[in-house]
Amino acid sequence: MSILCVRNLSKAFGGVHAINNVSFDIAEGEFLALIGPNGAGKSTCFNIINGQLTPDRGEVRFSDRSLVGLRPREIWRLGVGRTFQVAATFGSMTAAENIQLALASHHGETYRFGKALRHRCHSEALALLARVGMADAAGRACKELAYGDVKRVELAVALANDPRLLLMDEPTAGMASRERDDLIALVKRLVVEKQISVLFTEHSMDVVFAYADRILVLAGGALIAEGNAAAIRDNRKVQQVYLGTGLRRAALGGARP
Repeated sequence: MSILCVRNLSKAFGGVHAINNVSFDIAEGEFLALIGPNGAGKSTCFNIINGQLTPDRGEVRFSDRSLVGLRPREIWRLGVGRTFQVAATFGSMTAAENIQLALASHHGETYRFGKALRHRCHSEALALLARVGMADAAGRACKELAYGDVKRVELAVALANDPRLLLMDEPTAGMASRERDDLIALVKRLVVEKQISVLFTEHSMDVVFAYADRILVLAGGALIAEGNAAAIRDNRKVQQVYLGTGLRRAALGGARP
């Protein structure tokens, strides 16, 4: 059963077609990668799903409800979480306070984010931090944390509304190889345990090929291929699009990206 249906999605900026007639589904509990070269249209597609952009044409349906025209906060409250390429947390706030603010929004009580609310949400925040392996950092300001740890806090923020769908824009950007593997392995466990569906973009083909259930490839704003890791590795059109990049080398059995 599909939790998200994207149909004939198109968006142009002036004379440039960022995405053109893109259609795909995400199944419940699926870990789906959306890859492509820079300028392929990945971020545009993400931002339309998330409500930051309005498509010129097409439809996006989440649990059979249209998302087109809704604002990002409305989409978030429907159960769609989001992380960003550059981690979006409040650096001066502690890890726990970042989660508590997200929980307050989830409960519709941001106007009461005072001392009483901080105490009431504290145990929930600690539980979320524990889920992403960051319980020991609850009292530390995010600006003091290593970047990989900030990414984990951002993931906990995204989980605060108990999402059914999680959008992750290059979740391992700026992270070392070990940190990348640890974070994606953690997300994959959440997919299995909580039946959360995940759509993620990623430039590390090691991560994509090792963890994605299915892979979509965008190029020039169009969907040019989809399938499992083996099918994408062997797809000649994908190899041509990625000529000289990590995907080309991985597809041919060469150096790791």
